[in-house]
Amino acid sequence: MMKTLGILATAATLAFLAGGSTAPAAEIEKVFQFYCAQCHGLGGKGDGPNVTKDFPVSPRNFTNAAEMNKLTDADLKNVILDGGPAVSKSPMMPPWGKTLTAEQVDGLVKHVRVLCNCKGKEG
Repeated sequence: MMKTLGILATAATLAFLAGGSTAPAAEIEKVFQFYCAQCHGLGGKGDGPNVTKDFPVSPRNFTNAAEMNKLTDADLKNVILDGGPAVSKSPMMPPWGKTLTAEQVDGLVKHVRVLCNCKGKEG
């Protein structure tokens, strides 16, 4: 019994050190659809239903790998947590740091990386 608990504790520690835990993919998809897709679109192309001709900014196109590769995962996380103004971007991007869990934010960063099919800038 003690050996099994030790193995489970080791596995959990390794998983945490490998990048922390993230929420399940199905949950992240729902979080993205609810909080992000309104402006960024379901496919992440910046064409969500809230974006009209008079929308003051063009939401980031997450499928543009060349642009997305200029950003680190920390950049993405900062924007999600603190909103656009925290990184000198549009105030139309609200902060979600008090709304989303750390696991959801980490999951959204990974989801955006899937949309751009890129790894982003090191850092």
